[in-house]
Amino acid sequence: MGSRKTGKQLLRWLLLVLALFILYVAGLLIHGTLTDFQPEDRITLKPLQSASKTIIPDSILSFVTWNVGYGGLGEESDFFYDGGNMFLSGGKMIRSPLPSVEKNVKGAETFLNTTQADFFLFQEVDAQSRRSYYTDQVELFARQLPGYSAWFAENYRVDRVPVPILEPWRAYGKTRSGLATYARYQPKESMRIQLPGAFSWPTRIFQLDRCLALHRFNCANGKELVVINIHNSAYDEDGSLKRKQMAFLENLIKEEYELGHYVLVGGDWNLCPPFFPFDKFMPGKTQGYTQLNIEPDFVPADWVWAYDPTTPTNRKIKTPYAKGETFETLIDFFLLSPNLKVRKVRGIDQGFQYSDHQPVWVEIELR
Repeated sequence: MGSRKTGKQLLRWLLLVLALFILYVAGLLIHGTLTDFQPEDRITLKPLQSASKTIIPDSILSFVTWNVGYGGLGEESDFFYDGGNMFLSGGKMIRSPLPSVEKNVKGAETFLNTTQADFFLFQEVDAQSRRSYYTDQVELFARQLPGYSAWFAENYRVDRVPVPILEPWRAYGKTRSGLATYARYQPKESMRIQLPGAFSWPTRIFQLDRCLALHRFNCANGKELVVINIHNSAYDEDGSLKRKQMAFLENLIKEEYELGHYVLVGGDWNLCPPFFPFDKFMPGKTQGYTQLNIEPDFVPADWVWAYDPTTPTNRKIKTPYAKGETFETLIDFFLLSPNLKVRKVRGIDQGFQYSDHQPVWVEIELR
């Protein structure tokens, strides 16, 4: 009798735990759905900081693109979702320790202080996220660039990202993050433009709402320079979301160029340039990774892809970084319209000290 009673009590406890877990998950899904970030297709951005120069007087300009990894993905970091799952962390990092985040953010600030560029296109910049201990990186970076205009296009707004599901006490938490653009000049227009495509429910309510930030500048020769900061989908194994986003971008940039404008796109494409071998830096040592290429006919042949083929821009984060062991590839670069000329381009090798991406610098000429 005693063992039967104990068995019934154990069953009741298991059923209670199961019921509480179901209620927890249901509550997350209901709250996530009700608070799901659903921005309009086009939103006019407000400047966080303004520049005094309203016209670009020079024909030679320099740009940097860098995914700063929200200050949480430096060389010492791994990430449970890379090669893992949404249920358990498997002992990997969900959030980097505060000293690591402080080191990475300080590294980005130092980079801004020591790098000469007219435009900085940053991705994964946190404004108020638990994963980066609520540091306002958008503002911190703007402070390093007095006299530059500063713009923020939000692409990740979730009150509570609940993964890993089975470790609610360690949940990823609140996120506010996006694309930050800093320019020596004041644009005549800056817009957040929603990119098409989304993951299926319920994944989409906890994922990024991908967008691009379009900034339109007046030039002294009467033309306009259109600068686009972009960050395409990741964890999109079949590439279907990327294809939708790239088709949208293709139409947009061709329209702008046909109007007579200069067009430059920079960012984290989560794709390799056309024909670029994704395993160029580690041939035969892909560790199970693959990376899609942009289609060769994405734009006409007179458009220019600007990247440094000697320097990787992205490392995978299944483990902390180890040179020669961690898989590296190239997915951060620029695209220029035919009326722009590349003068110089170089990847900036930081040994992935501050992010799982590395900056790319380019100097261009307005024809």
